[in-house]
Amino acid sequence: MDKLGLLISGVFVAGLGVGTWQFMQPAEQPAGSMVHPDQTAISDLADGAPIVEVRPPEQLSSDAIIGKRVFEASCAACHGANAAGQNGVAPPLIHRTYEPSHHSDEAFQTAARNGVRAHHWPFGNMPPVEGLTRADVQYIARYIREVQRENGIN
Repeated sequence: MDKLGLLISGVFVAGLGVGTWQFMQPAEQPAGSMVHPDQTAISDLADGAPIVEVRPPEQLSSDAIIGKRVFEASCAACHGANAAGQNGVAPPLIHRTYEPSHHSDEAFQTAARNGVRAHHWPFGNMPPVEGLTRADVQYIARYIREVQRENGIN
């Protein structure tokens, strides 16, 4: 076999080896990427039922206590008690979908100010929330983050 034939064979074998190695690697998601929520579980729930089970923290920071009060007054009617969501109404905020690496605190600001086009859940668009200040939403985000951490969402 001449040198060119050996070179071509070597490149082919190396390419086959690299392709096989890549095929055998486990599928990993890049950091911060999200899978859309599994919505098969919500199809079995009654309308208005909480979508997730939320374990509230035993203790909240003073900012999160304020945030909880504002959340209960402005957000809980849709997002449910402890932000567990309500089937047929609005999604849970205590869910991997809203972890800080995917939805920053600024995303909460934008959602409250401008509303949100539906993109993860089948509940329709979220309208803007009237009457909330930027500080109100910061307190709400603090509350949501502390509850998320208590439930293993970092």
